[in-house]
Amino acid sequence: MAELSTDVRYIKGIGETRANALARLDIFTLRDLISYFPRDYEDRTLMRPIRELMPGENACVRAMLATDPISVRVRSGRVLVKARAVDESGSLDLIFFNKEYVKNSLHRGDTYIFYGRVEGDLLRRSMANPLIEKEGQQQLTGHIMPLYPLTAGVSQLLLTKAIRQGLDAIRDLMPDVLPEEVRQAHSLCYVNYAYENVHFPGSPEELEVARRRLVFEELFLLTCGLRGLRQRRRDVAGPVCETVDMAAFYKALPFPLTGAQKRSIEDALADMCSGRPMNRLCQGDVGSGKTMVAAACVYFGVKNGWQTALMAPTEILARQHYQNLAPLFENFGIRCALLTGSTPAKTRRALLQQLETGEIDLCIGTHALLTEDVQYARLGLVITDEQHRFGVNQRAALSAKAENPHMLVLSATPIPRTLALIIYGDLDVSVIDELPPGRQQVDTFAVDEHYRTRLNAFIRKQVSAGRQVYIVCSMVTENEESSDERKAVTAYAEKLQKEVFPDLRVSFLHGKMKPKEKEAVMAAFTARESDILVSTTVIEVGVDVPNATLMVVENAERFGLSQLHQLRGRVGRGGAKSYCVLVSDHPNEETRERLKVLTQTNDGFKISEEDLRLRGPGDFFGQRQHGLPALKIADLSCDMRLLKEAQQAAEELMDRDPALLLPSHRPLRERIARLFSVSADMLN
Repeated sequence: MAELSTDVRYIKGIGETRANALARLDIFTLRDLISYFPRDYEDRTLMRPIRELMPGENACVRAMLATDPISVRVRSGRVLVKARAVDESGSLDLIFFNKEYVKNSLHRGDTYIFYGRVEGDLLRRSMANPLIEKEGQQQLTGHIMPLYPLTAGVSQLLLTKAIRQGLDAIRDLMPDVLPEEVRQAHSLCYVNYAYENVHFPGSPEELEVARRRLVFEELFLLTCGLRGLRQRRRDVAGPVCETVDMAAFYKALPFPLTGAQKRSIEDALADMCSGRPMNRLCQGDVGSGKTMVAAACVYFGVKNGWQTALMAPTEILARQHYQNLAPLFENFGIRCALLTGSTPAKTRRALLQQLETGEIDLCIGTHALLTEDVQYARLGLVITDEQHRFGVNQRAALSAKAENPHMLVLSATPIPRTLALIIYGDLDVSVIDELPPGRQQVDTFAVDEHYRTRLNAFIRKQVSAGRQVYIVCSMVTENEESSDERKAVTAYAEKLQKEVFPDLRVSFLHGKMKPKEKEAVMAAFTARESDILVSTTVIEVGVDVPNATLMVVENAERFGLSQLHQLRGRVGRGGAKSYCVLVSDHPNEETRERLKVLTQTNDGFKISEEDLRLRGPGDFFGQRQHGLPALKIADLSCDMRLLKEAQQAAEELMDRDPALLLPSHRPLRERIARLFSVSADMLN
């Protein structure tokens, strides 16, 4: 008898060879198999007469082969097989590329079902490489067909058959983890119906009912699990802090704080006094003043006798934090240090000793803070800047240097709040949603290559006024895998220097440079020793050059809106009027509309909502190892309403039974424990 944990090789019809192929898709058990959901569907139920086929659509047609297939060798050496099929309404040309075997499997006079993309025009229609099935022997036509993500050695047919076998094996064993009252309150179908119809729907309506149930369940489980993690965090003691008079700190700042900054500081200090470890995300737009929130927490922690570690993703940004914060803290006798990969060995040894004896109150650094030899006397607060640049493992490694330290995460990537709760797991969220007085709006324009001459003239105008310019270029090569950002950037910078701006000073920056080289280029640009800096997105985060007033992004369609907004935030940091120009020759209307969003608003949160709607959550998740169970079926760009519904239902259920100890909640408790078993330690 099969169970959900049964190895797939023991499921009827799968066996050793297929199991090895399925393992490449991370399918090892029967549970993995039936939870491997389709990425899309094709409706192959509707049979159309040839006359009604519309070019550009995918369709099924029942037709008789009217000619013997003939093969033609074309110049490239490829073989084309051609044939013609007919029904009562018209004829359809069939073309097969490099499929000579088709010649022997198609027979004139026989009737077949052809499925594929219709090409040509209304007078002469054709299909290239259609799927063919003999009438009466259909397996892949005649119903809504699931389309699964594949890998080498695994075809759609193999997966479809394997999942059919899996569902048949588990028919009466599927536990329903949703409590009955939740299922009924939200009009959700039974679990067996959901799995059957998400894989093999009888109609679009049945598919929608099934998918809604599974999406709700996934988001419900996630919310319950995160609530459990937060609860577990509240059950441990954090570094003890008492209330501190912050007046002296606020008075020493060169400018008054905004209301949003004050609220975020109050949230954080309340956490630090709660007796539990703070675990807070402070997110705000570029230039909204998150660093001052962090500084207030450092001051508060030091006054309570605790050390702070502040980790930034790049050496440039770590150094910038040090240059901004060290002079401020010097006034209060707070001792700061900078520790990066390029810190000389002798200096490093002295720093490590001072950290261990507690002589240093704030250590600012990069990943160098994570090495084993870095030990603290009384580490009570860990701050990570640009959290999405770090994996959860790195965050955990830093916090492991103390027992349950307070944790503050800063992010300049505005994310819709509901999504932030998922991406950042068990972090509480503070939002800085207003800019300090005097911060500039950056005028943004989306243009194509026709504007190149005018754009170059505008660059000259900015430089002649004593300003500086960023030009960001993405790697444009046929093969993204093998593209080399060094070549892309250096070649473009060279072209600009020789052919376009021979009288100006052009420098370049890319991620493959050594830290010291990057430092030197940025230092020279900051000191106004170059006019134009050609760069990859390595300058996206944090670098502060008040004299730079123009950001040009080449091939802007290759970036997400949120990333473009980050790049735009590199200018407008001084007193002069600043501009951002997005250059794209992409013909797609939708792409042009997407870029237009940036020309209409400077509000990072609005932009992130639009990015989410247009691109889905990928742009936010990126390479982030957020440590959460992966979403297998929910699409956060489409399912936000269902997310809110599931979150509310989960919160209500856990208010009534926080530890899920009721007998009826046991399947739910067990599923959550299994779902979070890999992630729990990393998230906590």
